[in-house]
Amino acid sequence: MITAVAPPTDDGLFILESCHSTWIFDTDRRRFRRVLKGLAIDVHAATTAWRPYFELETDPVSESFVVLLNPEGSRLLRSWRHVEQCPQCGGNQTAELSIDELRSAALA
Repeated sequence: MITAVAPPTDDGLFILESCHSTWIFDTDRRRFRRVLKGLAIDVHAATTAWRPYFELETDPVSESFVVLLNPEGSRLLRSWRHVEQCPQCGGNQTAELSIDELRSAALA
């Protein structure tokens, strides 16, 4: 279940920002990838491969989200959205990426 955290982009991708990564979800194909922030290297080198996922759950109260990797929920990834005065990182978010850099990483 995806709650309304951010609207999908024009190309149908759902993007969540955590303190250290930008999470890109291709909800049509049920896959995701991460773009690591703050690395002084090429964006493509800082991008994970596309990985399948079963479900994405978000909690707008705690700003947490869980990526279920299998139907049983025994394999999952948990993170938190980065927000202003972030309790997870103390507000020390790493560098942001431009929309063009994210599109390039998503389409790679």
